[in-house]
Amino acid sequence: MPSEELRVTKIRNGTVIDHISAGRALQVLRILDIKGEEGHIVTVLMNVPSRKLGKKDLVKIEDRAVRPEEAQLISLVAPESTLNIVSNYEVKEKHRPKPPGVVEGLVKCPNGRCISNRPEEPIVPKLRVESREPVVLRCVYCLTILPAGEISAHLVE
Repeated sequence: MPSEELRVTKIRNGTVIDHISAGRALQVLRILDIKGEEGHIVTVLMNVPSRKLGKKDLVKIEDRAVRPEEAQLISLVAPESTLNIVSNYEVKEKHRPKPPGVVEGLVKCPNGRCISNRPEEPIVPKLRVESREPVVLRCVYCLTILPAGEISAHLVE
Protein backbone atom coordinates (compact mmCIF):
# COMPACT_ATOMS: atom_id res chain seq x y z
CA MET A 1 0.00 0.00 0.00
CA PRO A 2 1.58 3.35 -0.99
CA SER A 3 2.00 5.86 1.80
CA GLU A 4 -0.23 8.88 1.71
CA GLU A 5 1.46 12.21 2.09
CA LEU A 6 0.05 15.70 2.41
CA ARG A 7 2.36 18.05 0.61
CA VAL A 8 2.36 21.80 1.07
CA THR A 9 4.05 23.71 -1.70
CA LYS A 10 6.55 26.53 -1.37
CA ILE A 11 5.37 30.08 -1.80
CA ARG A 12 6.90 32.38 -4.38
CA ASN A 13 6.76 35.61 -2.36
CA GLY A 14 5.39 36.37 1.08
CA THR A 15 5.82 35.42 4.71
CA VAL A 16 6.08 32.08 6.48
CA ILE A 17 5.54 32.12 10.22
CA ASP A 18 7.01 28.92 11.61
CA HIS A 19 7.38 27.42 15.09
CA ILE A 20 4.07 28.83 16.30
CA SER A 21 3.07 27.16 19.56
CA ALA A 22 0.56 24.39 18.81
CA GLY A 23 -2.99 25.67 18.66
CA ARG A 24 -2.07 29.35 18.27
CA ALA A 25 -2.23 29.75 14.47
CA LEU A 26 -5.74 31.17 14.64
CA GLN A 27 -4.54 33.84 17.10
CA VAL A 28 -1.77 34.74 14.64
CA LEU A 29 -4.35 35.05 11.83
CA ARG A 30 -6.43 37.35 14.07
CA ILE A 31 -3.38 39.54 14.77
CA LEU A 32 -2.75 39.76 11.02
CA ASP A 33 -6.46 40.52 10.48
CA ILE A 34 -6.71 37.68 7.97
CA LYS A 35 -10.32 36.66 7.49
CA GLY A 36 -10.03 35.00 4.08
CA GLU A 37 -11.55 37.86 2.10
CA GLU A 38 -8.26 39.65 1.38
CA GLY A 39 -7.35 37.60 -1.68
CA HIS A 40 -4.04 36.27 -0.35
CA ILE A 41 -3.39 32.54 -0.54
CA VAL A 42 -3.01 31.44 3.07
CA THR A 43 -1.89 28.01 4.26
CA VAL A 44 -2.48 27.08 7.90
CA LEU A 45 -1.04 23.93 9.42
CA MET A 46 -1.96 23.10 12.98
CA ASN A 47 -0.56 20.55 15.40
CA VAL A 48 2.03 19.17 12.98
CA PRO A 49 5.00 17.22 14.37
CA SER A 50 8.05 19.27 15.36
CA ARG A 51 11.41 18.07 16.65
CA LYS A 52 11.86 21.34 18.55
CA LEU A 53 8.37 21.81 20.03
CA GLY A 54 6.77 18.38 19.82
CA LYS A 55 3.85 19.94 17.94
CA LYS A 56 3.64 23.27 16.15
CA ASP A 57 1.52 25.42 13.90
CA LEU A 58 2.66 27.11 10.70
CA VAL A 59 1.15 29.94 8.62
CA LYS A 60 2.13 30.79 5.04
CA ILE A 61 0.84 34.01 3.48
CA GLU A 62 1.53 34.67 -0.17
CA ASP A 63 2.25 38.23 -1.30
CA ARG A 64 1.89 39.72 2.19
CA ALA A 65 4.57 41.18 4.45
CA VAL A 66 4.20 41.26 8.23
CA ARG A 67 4.48 44.78 9.69
CA PRO A 68 6.83 45.33 12.69
CA GLU A 69 3.94 45.94 15.12
CA GLU A 70 2.27 42.72 13.94
CA ALA A 71 5.53 40.83 14.49
CA GLN A 72 5.70 42.18 18.06
CA LEU A 73 2.16 40.98 18.77
CA ILE A 74 2.91 37.58 17.23
CA SER A 75 5.90 37.28 19.59
CA LEU A 76 3.52 37.75 22.52
CA VAL A 77 1.16 34.91 21.55
CA ALA A 78 3.83 32.68 19.94
CA PRO A 79 7.20 33.44 21.59
CA GLU A 80 9.03 30.61 19.79
CA SER A 81 7.89 31.70 16.34
CA THR A 82 10.16 32.61 13.46
CA LEU A 83 9.34 34.91 10.55
CA ASN A 84 10.67 33.90 7.15
CA ILE A 85 10.51 36.45 4.34
CA VAL A 86 10.32 34.62 1.02
CA SER A 87 11.21 36.09 -2.36
CA ASN A 88 11.31 34.10 -5.59
CA TYR A 89 10.81 30.83 -3.66
CA GLU A 90 13.86 31.45 -1.41
CA VAL A 91 14.04 32.53 2.22
CA LYS A 92 15.71 35.95 2.09
CA GLU A 93 15.35 36.84 5.79
CA LYS A 94 14.70 34.78 8.87
CA HIS A 95 14.30 36.19 12.34
CA ARG A 96 12.55 35.65 15.62
CA PRO A 97 10.27 38.56 16.48
CA LYS A 98 11.02 40.19 19.81
CA PRO A 99 8.36 41.39 22.21
CA PRO A 100 8.44 45.07 23.10
CA GLY A 101 8.84 46.29 26.67
CA VAL A 102 5.53 48.13 26.36
CA VAL A 103 2.61 47.46 24.01
CA GLU A 104 1.01 50.80 23.20
CA GLY A 105 -2.19 51.27 21.20
CA LEU A 106 -2.32 47.68 19.95
CA VAL A 107 -3.98 45.78 22.82
CA LYS A 108 -6.84 46.96 25.05
CA CYS A 109 -6.86 46.52 28.81
CA PRO A 110 -9.22 43.65 29.75
CA ASN A 111 -10.66 45.73 32.62
CA GLY A 112 -13.80 47.37 31.24
CA ARG A 113 -13.62 50.03 33.98
CA CYS A 114 -10.03 51.04 33.14
CA ILE A 115 -9.58 54.69 32.17
CA SER A 116 -8.04 53.57 28.87
CA ASN A 117 -11.37 51.96 27.89
CA ARG A 118 -13.53 55.05 28.47
CA PRO A 119 -14.57 56.64 25.17
CA GLU A 120 -14.58 60.12 26.71
CA GLU A 121 -10.91 59.81 27.74
CA PRO A 122 -8.20 60.42 25.10
CA ILE A 123 -5.90 57.78 26.58
CA VAL A 124 -4.09 55.21 24.45
CA PRO A 125 -4.08 51.69 25.96
CA LYS A 126 -0.63 50.84 27.29
CA LEU A 127 0.40 47.46 28.70
CA ARG A 128 3.83 46.57 30.05
CA VAL A 129 5.34 43.16 29.29
CA GLU A 130 5.70 41.74 32.81
CA SER A 131 7.00 38.34 31.71
CA ARG A 132 8.15 36.85 28.42
CA GLU A 133 7.97 33.17 29.44
CA PRO A 134 5.07 32.78 29.89
CA VAL A 135 3.95 36.06 28.37
CA VAL A 136 2.06 38.28 30.80
CA LEU A 137 0.99 41.87 30.14
CA ARG A 138 -0.04 44.40 32.80
CA CYS A 139 -2.00 47.61 32.21
CA VAL A 140 0.07 50.64 33.27
CA TYR A 141 -3.09 52.51 34.35
CA CYS A 142 -5.09 50.00 36.42
CA LEU A 143 -2.51 47.18 36.83
CA THR A 144 -4.87 44.51 35.46
CA ILE A 145 -3.04 41.43 34.17
CA LEU A 146 -3.59 40.03 30.66
CA PRO A 147 -2.20 36.52 30.02
CA ALA A 148 -0.96 35.47 26.56
CA GLY A 149 -3.97 33.28 25.82
CA GLU A 150 -6.26 36.32 25.97
CA ILE A 151 -4.17 38.84 24.00
CA SER A 152 -5.79 38.19 20.61
CA ALA A 153 -9.26 38.76 22.14
CA HIS A 154 -8.21 42.27 23.25
CA LEU A 155 -6.64 43.61 20.06
CA VAL A 156 -7.51 47.23 19.24
CA GLU A 157 -9.82 47.26 16.24
